[in-house]
Formats: sequence, structure tokens, C-alpha cells
Amino acid sequence: MSEQERAVEHNPPLWTKDFFATAVSNLFLFLGFQMLIPTLPVYVSSMGGDETQIGLVIGIFTISALLIRPFAGQWLDTMGRRKILLAGLLIYILSVIGYAFAAAVTLVLLLRVVHGLGWGMTTTSYGTIVADIIPPKRRGEGMGYYGLSGNLAMALAPLLGIWVMEEYGFGWVFGISTGLAVLALLLTQLITIAPPVKREAAGKAPAKKEGLFERKAFFPSFLVLFLAISYGGIVSFITLFAQEAGIANVGWFFLANAAMVMLVRPFSGVLFDRKGHQWVLLPGAVFTAAGLLLLSYTHSVAMLIAAAVCYGIGFGAIQPSLQAWTINRVPPHRRGAANGTYFSAFDLGIGAGAMLLGAVAKVTSYALMYRLSVLLVVGYVLAYVVYMLRERKVEKA
Repeated sequence: MSEQERAVEHNPPLWTKDFFATAVSNLFLFLGFQMLIPTLPVYVSSMGGDETQIGLVIGIFTISALLIRPFAGQWLDTMGRRKILLAGLLIYILSVIGYAFAAAVTLVLLLRVVHGLGWGMTTTSYGTIVADIIPPKRRGEGMGYYGLSGNLAMALAPLLGIWVMEEYGFGWVFGISTGLAVLALLLTQLITIAPPVKREAAGKAPAKKEGLFERKAFFPSFLVLFLAISYGGIVSFITLFAQEAGIANVGWFFLANAAMVMLVRPFSGVLFDRKGHQWVLLPGAVFTAAGLLLLSYTHSVAMLIAAAVCYGIGFGAIQPSLQAWTINRVPPHRRGAANGTYFSAFDLGIGAGAMLLGAVAKVTSYALMYRLSVLLVVGYVLAYVVYMLRERKVEKA
């Protein structure tokens, strides 16, 4: 074996055509999706929808995506990645087109159910396909770079959506969002997607039918649940907290948070691959807790940015590392189910965070709510430390 071949084996290429096409396709999908987040509530309000119906726009979508993910994961493993990805994208595109022709709030809410189904199928598919493409030795790094596509869209698309809505109206918002999803669909044709790995091909003997959820993905999914609950409290109430704290422009939090997430992901991924998950997951928890504490005491834009920087470092390090760890723990023929399990926990956490932390804020304050959210990070650390101690005891036995 030549020196060049040994170098490739030691450090296999990450930025292949398939990886790049998957990441860019995901970027287009997320750009279109994030455009709708700040504009759909306004659309419902313009149709005469009340606060309850506006809240359902978010809630129904989240529940729909949450319910479909485990099934999508199993279908990815049994029916094939490409079929489920294309089906999810088509459902997604048709639902967005439907918004432009919805004549009543009830129709918008029905479309949100369909939209959630398409979103859950599509994002679970992308996560599984990219896990197949990324070399195992660079999985942490690859997941970090791949996640940048969603973070970049999160930073840019809401502002784009609001600008298009104010300048040209809702029809253009839905048209551009649809066009971006169509571009995502077209780009998928450039991706070489391997057929699903059969259990026998993976070196496993036939066994009883495997379930919707992947057991080996439970622990990383349990950890991401803690993170997602705290994140749900931030995205749901940061604007109201800013009003309570007398801060005029809460947009600085989202900008600084997104910037730090994008900066830290590649470095944390390399650290994950070279040193192991403990070198990322524990330091990430420290930054996450610091971000929540700083946020709870914030009374100025400078403190708001400092809180966003800390939370962004923590979130940016932990989230892709937990997903990479999830994939590393399961055989190839169960990656779809593992991703379905992981994303379901993340969705559940965001929804639970909005409800549980909202109830806490109702009887206390938003500041105290964020302070108490640090307990979620404490629970995450305790669960992780107990797990690591048990693993070491098993290794020594």
C-alpha cells in the first residue's frame, strides 16, 4: 500500500459529491422551512385566526412530525432511503403550495398536519442518508459540517421571509418556499443513495421483527431530550423575556447564537472523532448551563449576546455529537430507526419545553424559568456520568 493510499485510509475524504449535494439540498429545504416560521402566524392572523389557532399552527405541526418519525425511520431501513426521501419532499411541497390557496384557518391547520408529515419524513431521511455517506472515522466532523446547513438557514431565512412578506405579500413567501423545496428535490438526484442494508448482510442472523424505535439509540436520545427542553424554552419565550427584561432587540440573541453554533460545530466534531464523546458532551454542558444562567440575569444587549455565545457553544457542540454517537452505536440496517428515535426525542423535548417551562414562567417569571432550566443540564450531566461509570465497570469486569 502506497503512502497516499495509507493517508486516505487513515483520513478518508469527507467532502465528496454525495456529501456536498446532501448538505446543499438540506440547506434549500431548511431555507424554505425557516421562511415560514415567522410568517405563517401572521398569515393565520390576517385570516382572522385568534391566539389559540396561531398556537396550533406550531403545535399541530410538531405533533404530526413527531408521530411520523418512528415510522419513517423503519421505512428507511426496509423500503429504502430514496423512496421515503422523495415521498417526504413531495408531501412537503404540496402542503406549502396548499397554503397559498387555503381560504380558511381550518384549512391551514389541516395543511399543517400534512406539512408536519412531510417534514418528519424528509428530515429523518436526510439524517440517515448523510450518516451512510460520512466515513465512520469522520462522523462527528461530518455531522458538524452537515448541521451547518440548517443553522445557516435558521440565521438567514426568517429575516428573508419577513422581508418578502412585507414587500411582496404571502403569495411570494409560499412561492419562494416551494421553489426552494423543489431545488432540494432536484439536488437529491445527484446523490448516490445505497440500497437499505439487510440484517443478514450486516452479519446478523434473522430474528424477530425489529420495532419502530432503536433500543441502542435510547440513551443519546434521552440526553438530547434534556437539551431540547431547554431549547424549547428559549425559542418559545425569548421574545417575551426580552420584554420583561426591558431589552429592545432580541434578534441579537438569535444572531449570536447561530454564529457560535456554526463556528463550534466543525471543531467539536473533530474533537469527537479523535478523543471521544466525553470530551465534547461534558464541556458542552458547562457552556449550556452558563448560557442559561447568564440569560436569566440579562438586562442589557451585551449580556444577551454573552448568553447567546455560551449557549451557542454548548448547543453547537452537544447536538451533532449526540447524533453522531447515536449512529455509531447502531448497525447500518438500523440507522433509519435510530434517527427516527433521536429526532423524535428532540421534537418531544422542544414541545415539552414550551409547555412545561411556560407553566413555570406563569407562576414565577421568565428570568426564574431560565434559572431553573439549569437543572435540566444538571440532570443531563448526572445521567451521563452515571452511564460512563457503569460502562467502565462493565469494561473492567
